[in-house]
Amino acid sequence: MKYFNRISRYFYVAIALVLGYLVVYGLSMVSEKSKGPIETVLTKAGTTVQEVEKTIILDQREGTREDKLVWFKEIRTNKKKLIQSKIILFGASDDSKKESYENIINLEDSLSLTFPIIHIYQAWGEKPEQEFPIKELNAIHEIGSIPMVTWEPWVSDFTVENFPGIGAVETRDKSSFTSIAGGLYDSFLKKWAKSAKNFKHPIYLRLGHEMNEPYRYPWGPQNDTPQEFVAGWKHIHEVFEQVGAKNIIWVWSPHTAYGYFDAYYPGSDNVDVIATGILNFGTSTSWSKWWTFSEIFGTHYKELATFNKPMMIAEFGSLKTGGDRAKWFGDALTNLPKKYPLVNSIVFFHYSGDKTTSDKSVNWYIKDDKKVTSKIKEVLKTWDSVIKQPKLK
Repeated sequence: MKYFNRISRYFYVAIALVLGYLVVYGLSMVSEKSKGPIETVLTKAGTTVQEVEKTIILDQREGTREDKLVWFKEIRTNKKKLIQSKIILFGASDDSKKESYENIINLEDSLSLTFPIIHIYQAWGEKPEQEFPIKELNAIHEIGSIPMVTWEPWVSDFTVENFPGIGAVETRDKSSFTSIAGGLYDSFLKKWAKSAKNFKHPIYLRLGHEMNEPYRYPWGPQNDTPQEFVAGWKHIHEVFEQVGAKNIIWVWSPHTAYGYFDAYYPGSDNVDVIATGILNFGTSTSWSKWWTFSEIFGTHYKELATFNKPMMIAEFGSLKTGGDRAKWFGDALTNLPKKYPLVNSIVFFHYSGDKTTSDKSVNWYIKDDKKVTSKIKEVLKTWDSVIKQPKLK
């Protein structure tokens, strides 16, 4: 049946592509008066493909997504219930590139889960792709899930012409959160916050993640002190409050390995959820080794729990190199609700070509690894009291 469903999806995608082509062809054959830029034509074609994909691929699957998430409707629009959920909410980020649901669907099928949370990454800046991602968030809402946005405060893409006083690009990263706290980026923040407010539905906003790591992101301690980071965070939170964006779930997400949690914590009034990424790189790089979930997360859980906030595993994954990946996932999930009772959301990190930590591309995909997916389903069958999903096969 699963094989048949997959073939059916491919068939329907082909139909969608043909329809998209016909849109392009038809529009290209009309009179000169009605011809517009090719970008407009392609946009219309792309929208047609996405609409067909949703109405055919999603709605005609064995059991619609809406049916599988019927239990989620009660808390989906209630920010407080989402934050305090007693049901563990699963989610994923993947290679969809905000254009298709197919990768999410495939992962859901492989795990016999339906994800209440769909996670995307968004950088700051003035480019069109850095504006509030309303199209993506509407699509996520339309298929029954809620969006999570990791909002990355890269400041290099702003121009001095539009943001006077921000300084040269070469030196702008230094104390960038002091500049944020001082209001230099307020026009960007207010526009984004107003768009978030107008979305009207809850959004998990994971701002400036891994701020305590000095190697990876420009908002780390190599450029911003903990005090500067906290001041900037509080200012951003205040801007959203001022415009009335009450639908934001504020997610504070330090790196477990670098500590100083107390110093970087913006305070209970400014944080709703504490998150961290738990990624086992195995022996794929010169600086990594095979770390268990307990070593990455368990040894730091008690310290993070002192903030007394619900917790999220915001990036959950393991590579193959260096150990038994199925065992890694099995060990991570076994008795997780009892060992880590504050954790109420887990988001799979599911990228096939990740180059964020080195020039070498690594593959986090598990959807076709039957040993891994079988182990995950086996363990989740023991989670009946904290998981709301169709009966696991």
